[in-house]
Amino acid sequence: MADSKNVPSYTVPSLSNEDGAKVAAILQERLNALTDLHLTLKHVHWNVVGPHFIAVHEMLDPQVDAVRLMADDVAERIATLGGEPLGTPGALVAQRTWDDYHLGRATTIEHLGALDEVYRGVITDHRAAADTTAELDDVTNDLLIGNLRELEQFHWFVRAHLETAGGELSTSGERSEQGAARAAREGEHQG
Repeated sequence: MADSKNVPSYTVPSLSNEDGAKVAAILQERLNALTDLHLTLKHVHWNVVGPHFIAVHEMLDPQVDAVRLMADDVAERIATLGGEPLGTPGALVAQRTWDDYHLGRATTIEHLGALDEVYRGVITDHRAAADTTAELDDVTNDLLIGNLRELEQFHWFVRAHLETAGGELSTSGERSEQGAARAAREGEHQG
């Protein structure tokens, strides 16, 4: 149940104010994740090096732009529901439940390995949010499902660099950015 101090005085027709607040709280978590992903993708764009620099550098800019637009849509949905979207760096850092991205200047394959893990986490949490909102609000659920379509495609673009011809991922089984980066680097040297 939503905290009474966070229940808006209005929301969209057919939702109770409490359900509107609950959906807005779910969306705030997604806004935090999308804002973080947008900044992480731009950070990677600036810090990739190596033989495939230009391909990865240019692959990331459309992802940055699309994720930024997703964040904007999510923030505007929060406002539509009567909530207050929080987009400040302090709010993001205070509310996020994950660690900051750890790689700085690194090879394209290391960053792609780490991004595999980043996208896995964002998509997993986005799916959970879509599942939760399915019973509460069709419009929000549709928004999240639309985000998922693009996020999963971007994840595929990243994973295509990590996949062998036999369909194995060099990052398989890794659950940390550093571990995935290391596995991707080792997989590149073995392939």
